[in-house]
Amino acid sequence: MRWIIKLDEGLAWVSKVCGWVACIAMILMAVNVFYDVLTRYVFNDVSIAMQEMEWHLYSVVFLLGIPYALRTDSHVRVDVFYTNWSQKRKAWVNLVGALIFVIPFAYLIGFYGYSFAQDAYQMGEGSGDPGGLPHRWIIKAVIPFSAVFMATAGLNMATYALRVMAGDKEYEGEHSAGGLA
Repeated sequence: MRWIIKLDEGLAWVSKVCGWVACIAMILMAVNVFYDVLTRYVFNDVSIAMQEMEWHLYSVVFLLGIPYALRTDSHVRVDVFYTNWSQKRKAWVNLVGALIFVIPFAYLIGFYGYSFAQDAYQMGEGSGDPGGLPHRWIIKAVIPFSAVFMATAGLNMATYALRVMAGDKEYEGEHSAGGLA
């Protein structure tokens, strides 16, 4: 059981790092949007690269926020039944959900996302707009990386469920992350 505890804590740490990166990307995106609005309406100037950077940062927020949401049990689910179930029943649902849905789904995203990013790299894909960002493969490479972190979070869901079944941990009543900030 000791190795499951260490594994669970290590996987939780990885998901928490993903959450912090997503949080930093969100702050950078807010600064970027502020800059965009300021330059557009005050200085009557537009930067295509900065507008594209908003989409890139949003992608990082979304793709790296998923592992954190899975770890903190703050992902979308229908809590009508789940809230009233026993700890062991919740653990079984999370264990089966992680092994049957989350990890295989992450594998599919990683498998197809890798070739998607590789094709973009080989083509030297950049923005189609003049003045846009030149290396689009960089943001596309975040897709397979996020799949690895999503699978890690799925494995973390499974190890946490095993700890709940063993009586070492409990699921909290409220299903929210409480926020990073």
